[in-house]
Amino acid sequence: MITKLLQLIVACTILLQMPPLASAAVEPLDQVVAVVNEDVILQSELEERIQIVKEQLAARNTRLPSDEIMRSQVLERLIVENLQRQVAIVRGIRISDSQLNAALGNIAAQNKMTLDQFRDALIAEGRDYQAVREQIKNEMLIRNVQQNVVNRRIRVSDQEVKNFLASETGQENTAAQYLLSHILISIPARAAPEMIKAAKAKALKIYQELQDGASFNELAIAQSDAQNALQGGDLGWRAASELPAELGDAIRALEPGQISKPIRAPSGFHLFQVRDKKGGAVQLVEQTKVRHILLKPSEIRTEQQTEREIQNLYRRVLQGESFATLAKDYSDDPGSGSEGGSLGWTQNGQMVPEFEQVMNNTPVKGVSEPFESRFGWHILEVEERRTVDMGEEMQENQARSIIAKRKFDEELTNWLRELRSQAYIDIKE
Repeated sequence: MITKLLQLIVACTILLQMPPLASAAVEPLDQVVAVVNEDVILQSELEERIQIVKEQLAARNTRLPSDEIMRSQVLERLIVENLQRQVAIVRGIRISDSQLNAALGNIAAQNKMTLDQFRDALIAEGRDYQAVREQIKNEMLIRNVQQNVVNRRIRVSDQEVKNFLASETGQENTAAQYLLSHILISIPARAAPEMIKAAKAKALKIYQELQDGASFNELAIAQSDAQNALQGGDLGWRAASELPAELGDAIRALEPGQISKPIRAPSGFHLFQVRDKKGGAVQLVEQTKVRHILLKPSEIRTEQQTEREIQNLYRRVLQGESFATLAKDYSDDPGSGSEGGSLGWTQNGQMVPEFEQVMNNTPVKGVSEPFESRFGWHILEVEERRTVDMGEEMQENQARSIIAKRKFDEELTNWLRELRSQAYIDIKE
């Protein structure tokens, strides 16, 4: 690979061999500001990045440092980025066009635009679209390098997980979260008994209407005295511990879809609806025991031939042939094929969406019609279904993830320090 340093040397050699042109204007060559192992950072790169940083700081109304400090800080950032790109080359880490386009598509979607509209908007602002693509590609590459290298250096012990879950912070992070809607029938301070009685009667009437099928959202808008009434009583996600004790205790007793009876508190009578729940010590998960046959197009089998063959296998299953035997003989999934197509117990989030949709719609002991995913053509057989409590396992996984994230920044700093200390860096004055 011809490095930028070699390119500059070649360019200088060619210029020295050319006869002087009296009428030609002399243009200074792009200077090397730093040598990083066998690569270089050019003055133009440094100036371009300084300008970007200045624009970002100005947009945040942040006072700019002196030119000397700005140059030093930006140059150091470019050196560290260059070293990480070199690691990417050694490890074969790349960002494909499809990955880059998907990332750009997500950015465009967040701004409620199509990718074409996003590109046109950047051009209208005077931005170079190709330069933006390269900037995002560079950021994605460096992020992938960091994840690839640093995560391998992080170790989380079982004892660390146990200690975290026993801590106050751990209990807060793994506590159940409830998606709540709320109706408040308020009572003033020092309310007369008749006022309290009337408020309770009104709350009970609303509760009965909800039990009879009335919309919680509509009743909240029409009847609630809470500040969020016009939002249909939406409280968003809350931990029970974030509410007064008497209200939190009532919520803990509810399952998704349930509505509390009126709860008396100093501010009045409260009704809650739990719309959803996540986290906590109990997490019931639906699991499906499933097996499948997978056929993939290949150099010797076209898409049309693959579809015809999977349809033929489907007919043979319906005619009574053993699904497991056909999977062993024909499936292109080497892992499950040798096990008669068995994928064991699976749950939503583990398979591609097309597979999960068909699996969830297939009855126990049923066989699906052939369907296609990005892996090829499938037939699946649902053997059993069960509901299991994954709460403890999920809490441990969540704790392990939180501890690893805490360690990541520190370990990243250590790795970058090592990377720089082991490199040849020559900063030009």
